[in-house]
Amino acid sequence: MTIGRQKKRISGAWMFALAALALLAPKVRAQENADCFNCHSDKSLTGTRRGKTVSVFVDEKKFAASVHGSLECVSCHADLAGAELPHADDLAPVDCGTCHDKEQTLHAQSLHGQAVARGDALAPRCVDCHGNHDILPVKDRRSPVSPLQVPFLCGKCHREGSPVQRQRAIHQDRILENFSESIHGEGLLKKGLIVAPNCASCHTAHFILPHTDPRSSISRHNIAATCTKCHAQIESVHRKVIRGELWEKQANVLPACVDCHQPHKIRKVFYDQGMADKDCMRCHERPDIRSSKDGRSLTVNADVVHNSRHAKIACSQCHSEVNASHIRACETITHKVDCSSCHAEVGQEFAKSTHGQLLAKQDPNAPTCKECHGTHGVLGRRDPASPTFPTNVPDLCARCHREGSRAAVRYTGDEHQIIERYTESIHGKGLLKSGLTVTAMCTNCHTAHSILPKSDTASSVYRANVPKTCGQCHHGIEESFEQSIHATMVGKTDKALPVCSDCHSAHTIQRADKDAFKLDIMTKCGRCHGDIAKTYFDTYHGKVSQLGYTKTAKCYDCHGSHDIRAISDPKSHLSRENVVATCQKCHPGATRRFAGYLTHATHHDPKKYPYLFWTFWGMTTLLIVTFVFGGLHTLLWLPRAFQMRRELKAREAAADRDQTPPVKPEDDQQPPEKNE
Repeated sequence: MTIGRQKKRISGAWMFALAALALLAPKVRAQENADCFNCHSDKSLTGTRRGKTVSVFVDEKKFAASVHGSLECVSCHADLAGAELPHADDLAPVDCGTCHDKEQTLHAQSLHGQAVARGDALAPRCVDCHGNHDILPVKDRRSPVSPLQVPFLCGKCHREGSPVQRQRAIHQDRILENFSESIHGEGLLKKGLIVAPNCASCHTAHFILPHTDPRSSISRHNIAATCTKCHAQIESVHRKVIRGELWEKQANVLPACVDCHQPHKIRKVFYDQGMADKDCMRCHERPDIRSSKDGRSLTVNADVVHNSRHAKIACSQCHSEVNASHIRACETITHKVDCSSCHAEVGQEFAKSTHGQLLAKQDPNAPTCKECHGTHGVLGRRDPASPTFPTNVPDLCARCHREGSRAAVRYTGDEHQIIERYTESIHGKGLLKSGLTVTAMCTNCHTAHSILPKSDTASSVYRANVPKTCGQCHHGIEESFEQSIHATMVGKTDKALPVCSDCHSAHTIQRADKDAFKLDIMTKCGRCHGDIAKTYFDTYHGKVSQLGYTKTAKCYDCHGSHDIRAISDPKSHLSRENVVATCQKCHPGATRRFAGYLTHATHHDPKKYPYLFWTFWGMTTLLIVTFVFGGLHTLLWLPRAFQMRRELKAREAAADRDQTPPVKPEDDQQPPEKNE
């Protein structure tokens, strides 16, 4: 790619900068990516490639996120290593084989490489499939070479009516269209099964050759090996698919796969027509057939199978160890059915889960696929008769997790009574009593196959993951919570910040408008905000709430519930801009002065409320001193008071004897009257 004149007119400022760089700056050598992006970050920059004017703009962000993001530009554009800027117009093509020599060698020998060598303008090069500056790994779903994208990538050239077909007169037989309708295409494109084969699975990615070449992966001699990469038991299965005379001609030698299955039109109808499940049912439809090992019934109800999700699945596809060369084909089965052979992703999730780990340890209490989904009568989770239908899930989980059952014996702490508590919760009542199938059930929170303990960081009920789990249904609340101080303080404090389950619990979730929840929420806030809760209960609001009156203001009425923010935050309910409106929710006539009331004021905090603190202790000290002096005076006066009482009684007694009126103590101190 070479740099030419730009199509669009460059601004004056940019022209001036380039001129200044050329005249004043010393010659610069391109060694760092920043040097390249000085020019190539301009979206209007163009160049020539193969005689055509093309854009040479490079998105720096996409390049940094690509698999080559850690490389220098000169690692690929080797001819620019040490070159002066601005560099020459003619650049050598990037040689991907410098690093990817094996792939380059295969590509050079392939049909594509041969077309490139002879100068075919339509021949695909590395950049046509992988991209150039934004190459992503194969496992990235956005990559054009990821399994789900490969058919569309190949379809650019091999689609009916494409330039390759028109100009080269290649008979393509509607390759992409037929593939999309085949069993492989349906599995890959409609069901998203990335294990289903794509174009590269059969034709390889870089060594694509015609079927007439003996080295080709799709040549007649190699096609069986190619197909058996996925269909490993193809020979034993085909003993029940192919007519007997084909086997009699050459024993144990299969005809080429494409003799029966058209390469791009493979459909399941071939299996349905040839696979005789009735060979299995000759024995298994009998009601008296039982296992010779444990005596369990081996009877299979054909009607149940035909009404199940596996109605179109042959017996041998699940019981893959059958050997048709035996009279009893199933006598060679040594392992249980492996559901992950079709449900690979689910199988991986289950293997990592608590259930899967117990099963790997051969724990007799570990659940298997059939315990939840059934065996021959597997139904979809949208079928009301299915054990995995929403209203049936609590009963399904209760088989093991009900108190006293095999899973409940492992519980510790407050994990008991899970099913019973859920049944009485708002979720349980909504699901089981109201029949609301959108209500949260066990698998909504714990997932269906990735069940992990809450101590595992990958668990959906791990403390940090709880808001996201609840947000699957309560999305709006999750958005509010993520902006609250309880979420934004993560990493800024060593205290455990609350999540949904701290306030609402896990299995005993109540309606937020119930009196019991309203009265209990203040106690829950007090778990973390103990000192503030004490000051609240000292106020009128708190004392009335303790009496069971739910209409008085509580924590969430003032601070909010899920959108609690710091008071300094302008969006806070208690910010200066919003505090009056907050008070007016209960007090319509509230003013700015009214809102200045110190709700949590306390005389125990000298830093936050110094005036109250010193006033309280000043008055308390004055009161104590007054009572001390008053008490001391009283104690000192008591002996004198008792003495006066005794003297009074003595005088009263003397007066009674003299029959004279008693003389008051004050009379003794008065001077005698003078005679006039």
